[in-house]
Amino acid sequence: MISPNLSYIILIPLLGLGLVCLVPADKTTLIRRISSVTVLLPFILSIWVYAAYDHVLGGFQFIQNIPWVVPLGISYHLGVDGINSLLLLLLGATSFSAVLISASIKERIKEYYILLLITIIGTYGAFLSLDIFFFYFFHEVAAVPVFLMIAIWGSSRREFAAMKLTLFLVAGAAIALVGLLALYLATGLHTFDLIQLQAQLASHPLPLEVQNCIFFLIVLGFGITLTLWPFYTWAPVGYGEAPTAISMLHAGVLKKMGAYAIIRFAIQLMPQAAHVWMPVIAGLAIVNIIYCGLVALTQRDLKYILAYSSCSHMGYILLGLACFNMIGLNGVVFLMFAHGIMAALAFALTGFVEDQTKTRNIDELGGLLKCMPFIGTCFMMVAFASAGVPGFANFVAEILVLLGAWDQYRWLTVLAVFGLVITAIYLLKAIRFGFQGPLNPKFANVTDTRTLLEKFPYVILLALLILVGCLPTVIVTHIDSSTKTIIESMQ
Repeated sequence: MISPNLSYIILIPLLGLGLVCLVPADKTTLIRRISSVTVLLPFILSIWVYAAYDHVLGGFQFIQNIPWVVPLGISYHLGVDGINSLLLLLLGATSFSAVLISASIKERIKEYYILLLITIIGTYGAFLSLDIFFFYFFHEVAAVPVFLMIAIWGSSRREFAAMKLTLFLVAGAAIALVGLLALYLATGLHTFDLIQLQAQLASHPLPLEVQNCIFFLIVLGFGITLTLWPFYTWAPVGYGEAPTAISMLHAGVLKKMGAYAIIRFAIQLMPQAAHVWMPVIAGLAIVNIIYCGLVALTQRDLKYILAYSSCSHMGYILLGLACFNMIGLNGVVFLMFAHGIMAALAFALTGFVEDQTKTRNIDELGGLLKCMPFIGTCFMMVAFASAGVPGFANFVAEILVLLGAWDQYRWLTVLAVFGLVITAIYLLKAIRFGFQGPLNPKFANVTDTRTLLEKFPYVILLALLILVGCLPTVIVTHIDSSTKTIIESMQ
């Protein structure tokens, strides 16, 4: 098989961005078509990368390494293993669906797609980078447009949401930057190259005191992105007030960048510190699961229910990270994918309901399944997936995390299972009040998705949830070689 060129995954949407910038603002149809094509092609390439990756051989593959600032050890270094090749697939499916769903945007369309494409380019670059400098650079490229998009196209509290999200994520990014620079200086290699750092630290680990300090900074900084309790409060208001596409991308993909960075730069490079800190992370993970789940129970806004639910489910990722075994870490990577697809689909469906009814309050809704059978059915399937019903990808992922945690954190695992019960309660409540019962007369004229094109983005995401849920080996065998290497380094 011909090896894919990873740079094309970044360059194609970058080319599309340039074309959108050149198109007059009144050519909205052309802008939408260019944007759709330039996210569809990287999605196809991400499928190719995933299929071409040799999980038997393992390690990083399809590597491209171009020196950039040699004295500082900075290079344009791309590559994939079983972990980030799966995250590329997650981003490809989510970004393509988000662009299609953005057809509902009617104001400042050109600026909207420019910012959306910048976010997608930055996220692709971060997941592909094997150079810590470029990872951080692309991470910030992806984050900056989010603030603007919430402030311009968000809901009624958009200015407050954009400001709160900005303050929290900038603080987290600054803390993470201090940790990464400390790692760069402490190794003495004068390189940001991840592969060189892995090789050096495997044979010559940093002193435990130094590891503990750097590990804490990296986990805290990127943990804020991952909505680690108690630093999660930016996420519900941020997702609740964001335009639909940004809610999909941030909750579905960008949040997972925090977990990905913790795996790559904290756990993999400083395993001794991980043994010290991860029991604390496991305890905080349960607080994430239970506390955010209980808060979700009190919400009446459908989007805020999903936002708190997303924060709650990040606790399972954190719990899996603290397991120190392959089952748990496989579950983490699996859940990053499964939750990303599920969260993106849930926010997309909620956005459609809001566009049609002009409300997200479940007390004002009711009986929508009668006039929105497709959207209502999809929402119920999302609820089943989120609650861990067998047949969906989330079930497999959560089972792996819980099995991985059972031997080390038995009582915490019991509480984590209780968190799934809480999830089922608040999502069934949302279905009961929003989609079941008598139809509110003022919504008698709302419409369901009418064309195959309108249904297509929802079908893509739902099909992935079911496919991976029924054939989990498609993912597990793919990521197994990469997680095995990380676990072996921690022994």
